[in-house]
Amino acid sequence: MPSENLTHVVEFILVGFPVKHEIKLLLFFTFFLAYVLIVTENAVIFVLVWTNLQLHKPMYVLLANLSFLEIWYVSVTVPKVLVSLVTKRQGISFTGCMAQLFFFLALACSECTLLAVMAYDRYVAICNPLRYPVIMDCTLCSRLAIGSWMSGFLISTGKVYFISRQTYCGPNIINHFFCDVSPLLKLACTNMSLAELMDFLLALLVLLVPLIVIMASYVCIISAVLDIPSVQGRQKAFSTCASHLLVVTVFYTASLFIYARPQSIDSFSSYKLISVVYTVLTPLTNPIIYCLRNREFKIALRKTIYRRDPLS
Repeated sequence: MPSENLTHVVEFILVGFPVKHEIKLLLFFTFFLAYVLIVTENAVIFVLVWTNLQLHKPMYVLLANLSFLEIWYVSVTVPKVLVSLVTKRQGISFTGCMAQLFFFLALACSECTLLAVMAYDRYVAICNPLRYPVIMDCTLCSRLAIGSWMSGFLISTGKVYFISRQTYCGPNIINHFFCDVSPLLKLACTNMSLAELMDFLLALLVLLVPLIVIMASYVCIISAVLDIPSVQGRQKAFSTCASHLLVVTVFYTASLFIYARPQSIDSFSSYKLISVVYTVLTPLTNPIIYCLRNREFKIALRKTIYRRDPLS
């Protein structure tokens, strides 16, 4: 059918979680609590890093970037989910849907690159400790952080351009809780082979290139750690990057399963569950994983609390 004879969709309906009212209320409080915790945790990290001179180091500056990113990353999807769980407002305009998709992908792609930069930082710190202050100076750290954000937004621009160029003539029901690539492409009523191919290639680019950097960094890190003669020295060296490795494993496992596939996922129940992992669970646990065992961060937090306590 010629595209000029098609009726274009101007609004999509997000199915979200089609469950009983009682379960919807439970989901609302769960998502709301998670959202408040995510914003609070990451805001605390961001503020602490920028207000404490002892944390003005590449590792913490990159962590502050990640925390700032996570606040906006979760804010792109969760508020809309909360509204849909307590009201019947499940609609989202075509423009709003594309905007949500753009910012979600931009922040997710930026996180991929930022995780690779953080792995490189740990590689330099462990494999070249004497040259670390010279290599990872303020200039390089800033450039790597800015480059991470720019690469994410550029990749997202390419993805959303091809997806938005598709014709959507109905049905307009998205079987998901936010506008994502696979559910949207399922609704396209024109040939979507080019859009699927470009989305797949860009997903591979933004996922695999940083992943290769991360894997190469950790191969060198593990090799250097094994050369340390004392067991205590090896444990101390590896503890500085264990938290990052755990975050990378969770984030990339979910992301590769969903985005680095040439075909759509048939089971949208699995799709939604895995989406919750990397849209809510990962931002929720990242601050805990990074900071719970970090001595410098705990000292800075304690000093900040006591400094602002009028009774101290």
